[in-house]
Amino acid sequence: MASKGTRYSEEQIIRILKEVENGISVAEVCRKYGVSEQTVYRWRTKYGGLEASELQRLRELEAENARLKKIVAQQALDIDVLKEVVSKKW
Repeated sequence: MASKGTRYSEEQIIRILKEVENGISVAEVCRKYGVSEQTVYRWRTKYGGLEASELQRLRELEAENARLKKIVAQQALDIDVLKEVVSKKW
């Protein structure tokens, strides 16, 4: 059984959404690909208007954002440790 959210790649999702944009009804696309209308609308919210080239940039930005969040979290821990060390009486 495939894990949740991995049935279609992001590139495939963009192609499916292009079909809807080109006039094929959402219901017909749902039948063709075996997904619910809610799924198509959720994809449209997330990927609507994206081109395949923009998808790569989105992935890069998400990866950079995750890396920066990790750095901020580590710095916050370091600051807490330093505050604790400074507050102790020697």
